[in-house]
Amino acid sequence: MTARLAIKLTPRANADRIEGWDIDPDGRPVLKVRVRAQPVEGEANAALTALLAKQLKVPRRNVNLARGGQSRLKMIEIDGLSDEEVRERLAQF
Repeated sequence: MTARLAIKLTPRANADRIEGWDIDPDGRPVLKVRVRAQPVEGEANAALTALLAKQLKVPRRNVNLARGGQSRLKMIEIDGLSDEEVRERLAQF
């Protein structure tokens, strides 16, 4: 079981935080996330996966970048959770 989560990442923020849900240009929901890390040598991507793992209460190894390594729009895969479980755990945003 693997969930997929669309992310809009903003690096160089003043705090690591999940800002909430938005809609991408194609009308799909995306989770807006800010991280302090620089977009250099995968630092921002690593900060993103660590933040999501903590929020979703799963091991960091279960959160993987599937697409968008060099882009602000990313697709994250979360092993061990269904799409519904991910939505439930992120419902407060």
